[in-house]
Amino acid sequence: MDLSKVKMVVTDMDGTLLNSKSEVSGQFFKLYEALKPHQIHFVAASGRQYSSIHQKLSAIAQEITIVAENGGFIKHGDIELGSILLSPEHVKLLIPVLREVQGLYTVLCGKKSAYIEQDEAKFKNILQEYYTKFDVVDNLMDLPDDDFFKVAIYHFESSETYIYPVVKHLEGILQIKVSGTNWVDIADPGANKGEAVKILQHKYGITKEETMVFGDFNNDLEMIDQAFFSYAMANAHDNVKKAARFMTKSNNEAGVEEILQQLVKAKDAKN
Repeated sequence: MDLSKVKMVVTDMDGTLLNSKSEVSGQFFKLYEALKPHQIHFVAASGRQYSSIHQKLSAIAQEITIVAENGGFIKHGDIELGSILLSPEHVKLLIPVLREVQGLYTVLCGKKSAYIEQDEAKFKNILQEYYTKFDVVDNLMDLPDDDFFKVAIYHFESSETYIYPVVKHLEGILQIKVSGTNWVDIADPGANKGEAVKILQHKYGITKEETMVFGDFNNDLEMIDQAFFSYAMANAHDNVKKAARFMTKSNNEAGVEEILQQLVKAKDAKN
């Protein structure tokens, strides 16, 4: 396994680069600086809102590519590289379905802001970790003046048990992703992290064999398929562990940093 071939590193955020306190380690930023002379293209890919990822990685956000909203929005520095939108018709199809079930919290994710109907402090405390910009509206069916990337749904207990069965019948029409223990994301069928990685590989002339990817949940599966150096975190969903070629330690044990340290050594040794 020749890590010196790697030209692009793509990492998920929650459950991967971020620890269980939603923090990025100081060690990561040092390793990022150590990789800069080797011209590694770094990508942060997440279901989070763009502004939330930017805030977490503010020290380097203008230098890297950010893939937000599970592949719906791609931006490098101040340059937008692509977006895949969810149509207003699909939004209006989804909202009534979700309203039929108690305990679901719906977030309409737009370019300008995210939008919610439930003005509850308990949920807003959760939401603000992932969406730094959000507005409470009276009725999501009265679509705000915005472009939409996805609809995210939250349940306080389990996304796989309480959300996925409600929307499963829409698979094929829409991209349905269990993106975390409590979240399901619904987007255009063409919007996923794997498609975003493909766009970046094509733009920068980077192959799968030159791509390194880290992930932990089902919304990372497509991008894991786009890299030879695919790593599942020790805390990853079983589906991700089966799909990835390699394993690393958990997000609380600096699993990403351990592999990046090996990458630095391999690059230094080659040069």
